[in-house]
Amino acid sequence: QKRGSLMLKKKIILIFFILISLINPSYASVKEKIINNLIGTDNLIFDFKQTISKKTEKGNCIIKYPKKIYCVYKNRQKKIMVSNGKTLVVKNRSNNQNYVYPLKKTPLSMILDKKYIISQIEKLRINNITDDTIDFLLIDKNIKINIFFDKETNNLKGWQTEDMYQNKVNFIILNLKTNQKIDTKIFKLPKLN
Repeated sequence: QKRGSLMLKKKIILIFFILISLINPSYASVKEKIINNLIGTDNLIFDFKQTISKKTEKGNCIIKYPKKIYCVYKNRQKKIMVSNGKTLVVKNRSNNQNYVYPLKKTPLSMILDKKYIISQIEKLRINNITDDTIDFLLIDKNIKINIFFDKETNNLKGWQTEDMYQNKVNFIILNLKTNQKIDTKIFKLPKLN
């Protein structure tokens, strides 16, 4: 009887390893596709929907790797957000107020750095897979970023993080176009008052 239970345990362990070997290559393949897609992406142009706490804002953005972003918000403040790769400026054009941050002190520093994202995806496990999304949880210097990719296209789909005031920020990318011709002058920081 001991021999029979030992054989059963061996069979269960063998089945377990077979299942693991079947699952892992598919995860590796998914990661590889996302990485290859990121490697081939120079810029992104898209509409967005951003929710901070219960406030939702919409607009358009252009990301140029590495670390450049230009966003125009469709709101009363006529807000724009620009990074030249080192500094992030949020300008409220309705009252001419500027908010200036060193980019490296913000989660955007990691989100806008595709080499960093690729290096993280290479060593991380997939955090979650849904019908249309694959996400990875990046943790660096006490900053948590849940970054989402489209399951079908492997394109960046958005992210979730916290702002400086510990508010949850959800950023969803819509109508994405990649590798378009763009005018790099847009990443010049606006004049500060």
